Amino acid sequence: MGIGPVMLDVAGKTLTPEDEARLRHPLVGGVILFARNYESPAQLAALTASIHALRTPPLLIAVDHEGGRVQRFREGFTRIPPMRELGKIWDAHPKQARHLAQEVGFVMASELRAHGVDFSFTPVLDVDYGASTVIGDRAFHSEPQAISELAHSLLQGLRQGGMPTVGKHFPGHGFVAADSHLAIPVDERSYTDIELCDLIPFRQMVHFGLTAVMPAHVIYPKVDDKPAGFSKRWLKDILRGELGFEGCIFSDDLSMEGATVAGGIVQRAEAALQAGCDMVLVCNRPDLADELLAGLKWELPAPSRARLAQMHGHTHPRSHAQLHEDPEFVRSLHNIGKIGMSEGELPLVSL
Repeated sequence: MGIGPVMLDVAGKTLTPEDEARLRHPLVGGVILFARNYESPAQLAALTASIHALRTPPLLIAVDHEGGRVQRFREGFTRIPPMRELGKIWDAHPKQARHLAQEVGFVMASELRAHGVDFSFTPVLDVDYGASTVIGDRAFHSEPQAISELAHSLLQGLRQGGMPTVGKHFPGHGFVAADSHLAIPVDERSYTDIELCDLIPFRQMVHFGLTAVMPAHVIYPKVDDKPAGFSKRWLKDILRGELGFEGCIFSDDLSMEGATVAGGIVQRAEAALQAGCDMVLVCNRPDLADELLAGLKWELPAPSRARLAQMHGHTHPRSHAQLHEDPEFVRSLHNIGKIGMSEGELPLVSL
């Protein structure tokens, strides 16, 4: 059995019979984990092993683990600073900031891979206009070039740790104040305005080899009347056509308010897949997950299967104990522990 186009969540820290039944469904291809699924490094490793054992090829396992406010695994994992802290360092010491971003990516990927997680939905490539509280310090910077440089370095560190990368939220969620978890944001700017700012980090990261993209549940009415994640114009014409992106496209969570414009859960999934998504996410609503698995008719095309195959974590991951015996990892831990200090306190890092 191959993997399917749907990514779901699970109830708790171990798999229930209901979880296992859903994850064995042929439409399912992945699992996203949340803080409720985490207790300790050993428990997480056992959970991911049980998920991977359910299917061949194994299901993908993902998490939102960006740092700062959005870090699902905390106790026993390294505290990852919000990406904005790297942007602050970039203002005065760009080379230092790029080096630290790579260290952050390496530590993040190494720890997640050591516990069986294939990838994190990171980096955030949104431009911070000071308008969006849901983005805020998740964004590296307000300058597209700073975002591109820091995200590129983070990507290099993630690769070094054996992890694919997911840029979000295409084509940019930073300009609108509304939170797409709770509302349907509308960005009234022209395509030219978006292209000259927000698309710069995405365009450059595609060039650097970004593995995957997650579009925003935001409507840009001067480009299309549909949210980007349901828009062939954004996903096929612009992302794949104009930007030349050949990687995987994941929908944002279809249970969010910003997705309701597309109809019921089956209609939302169909709209996202038809627009160009390779995999759709349904989180925190097991009732909607069951409705989707009962009603969706979708055969994953060969290009989508190939793209999703690239999302499995690379390299044989070291154990938690082995990581902390690795001098390179320990040095990286030491360096990123200093992020957030004032400029006068910031130590020089060997580059």
